[in-house]
Amino acid sequence: MRKPFAFPPKSLAGQLMLWITASVTALWLVAVGFGALVMHDEFGEIFDSSLQETAERLVPLVVDDLRRRNDINEPRRIERSPSQPGEEYLTYQVRDASGHVLLHSHTASEQPFEAPLKVGFRDGETGRFYTASTPDGSIFVQVKDSAAERQEAMFEGTLALLLPVLLIVPVTVLAVWFVVRRVLSPVETLRAAIGEKDGGNLAAIEAVSLPQELQPILRSVNLLLARLRSVLAAEREFTSNSAHELRTPIAGALAQTQLLLSELKDAPVRARAQQIEASLQKLTKLTEKLLQLARAEAGIGVSETTFDVADVVGVVVTDFQRASEDAGRIRFRNDFAGQGQREGTADAFAIVLRNLVENALLHGRVDEPVEILLTGEGNVRILNGAARLSDAELSTVRKRFSRGKTLAAGSGLGLSIADRLLAQMRASLVLTSPIPGRVDGFQADVMFPDAR
Repeated sequence: MRKPFAFPPKSLAGQLMLWITASVTALWLVAVGFGALVMHDEFGEIFDSSLQETAERLVPLVVDDLRRRNDINEPRRIERSPSQPGEEYLTYQVRDASGHVLLHSHTASEQPFEAPLKVGFRDGETGRFYTASTPDGSIFVQVKDSAAERQEAMFEGTLALLLPVLLIVPVTVLAVWFVVRRVLSPVETLRAAIGEKDGGNLAAIEAVSLPQELQPILRSVNLLLARLRSVLAAEREFTSNSAHELRTPIAGALAQTQLLLSELKDAPVRARAQQIEASLQKLTKLTEKLLQLARAEAGIGVSETTFDVADVVGVVVTDFQRASEDAGRIRFRNDFAGQGQREGTADAFAIVLRNLVENALLHGRVDEPVEILLTGEGNVRILNGAARLSDAELSTVRKRFSRGKTLAAGSGLGLSIADRLLAQMRASLVLTSPIPGRVDGFQADVMFPDAR
């Protein structure tokens, strides 16, 4: 079944920056909108005032001009002064009571404006008009400003309000980012400290300068870590005592059986005693593995101490070469120079190596050597001859009480124990088959995260 797509967890700092920036930007845009509305009203008042003032000032001037003219039947066009080139923002017409155009500005049409001859403001399709008249109502002056000019003024005014916002928003984003990072830095410090805590690191978090709201979290986490350390210590002590109590009676029974075998001469009875001896030896090995598994589950690999990987490998290899019946098959090479300190306990790492070497001797081809290599990076590699394993088989042999296609005796716990202990030491076990560069074989690599 295909897994549904899962979005990555959201960052608290990222959400704060997003919401604060969006809120500030929205408030600025709302402010610009209100400013534009106010400016629209103010601009309207200014334009209307200009229209009215212009019309009212033109009335006496126009009347005086008309009195001096003899012919007022033809519309007269007022020419623009050469010293004032450019577009006219205001146009006007002078009309008599019948609507006939007597005078008009340079760019105004000879056709009468669409505004009626009535004093006051009127809106037209092309602009806004104001009409003023003489006291007797015989002469009317109509002044018009263009709707396009008003719209242009509004657009430029709104743009003038908006441009600072376009500069302020990036500055606000930078300020918000700086403040959020500064305020949330204690949270990030605590998060990183808690993130380092795993099966291989249960040390208490150092008291750092945290805000009042985070102090209870720090105390609770340290209390939990202290309880975990106490529980693991109790489990280790119990496992150690249990190992002693279990080994003693089994070793005693095995010794008595071997003593009985030395005294028995009758073949049928001796054969049964030999079967008892074999069963006790098998039980001894199984008990040893179960005790190792129990110790692994109790977290014996979790430690604040370190060990020298070269020293442990050397001791384990020497033990096998001295005590193992297959000592002649073991080939050891050390390519690591210097001391390689690794997190964990030497005892736990020795258990890992013993299980890996025992598996190689037990399940590897008897006519091929078992190669143990301490690499130049400080990792450990164990190789043995064996039939090629598939990826599914490599995954199976790592499970508890699971064994590959082999007739050799075993409990199926060795790789599981090694996996568990290495995880506690923040290391990993990589299984490969066939051996790189060969057509078959089995390779086990112990990889440390801090290997050089």
